[in-house]
Amino acid sequence: MESIKKHFVVVHGVCHGAWCWYKVKSALESKGHKVTALDLAACGINTKQIEQVETFSEYSEPLLELLASLAPEENVVLVGHSFGGISIAMAMDKFPHKVEFAVFVSAFIPDTIHNPSYVLQKVYELNMISACLKFLVRKIGFDLDYCV
Repeated sequence: MESIKKHFVVVHGVCHGAWCWYKVKSALESKGHKVTALDLAACGINTKQIEQVETFSEYSEPLLELLASLAPEENVVLVGHSFGGISIAMAMDKFPHKVEFAVFVSAFIPDTIHNPSYVLQKVYELNMISACLKFLVRKIGFDLDYCV
């Protein structure tokens, strides 16, 4: 059975560039897939200076331009690492018909339902609950390992 060949677009995280995907790119291409590794604005060999990047859309512009340039029937698999997850989420929002699916590799996945501080609030709440439980365990002498 012949496998279906895909077009992967791999997006780096902060302080990286397309170069960080060289092993993944080689491995996928050796299986016959098409792979596009690009440099976001002011990253890798992209010549834009960071001082010229004022919005997140400008930062993600190379990815958005790539998706806009695809043939009408072509779609891609987006792969975003770390902060690249925000860029691929934006691309998915702007070009839903161009994205077959997306892979978030240790990446930020935006929450489109809650406000931006929601995750931080939940982490804070969980830390507070954890701290309270630890305090109670110390006070009553109960071994928390038995609860796990």
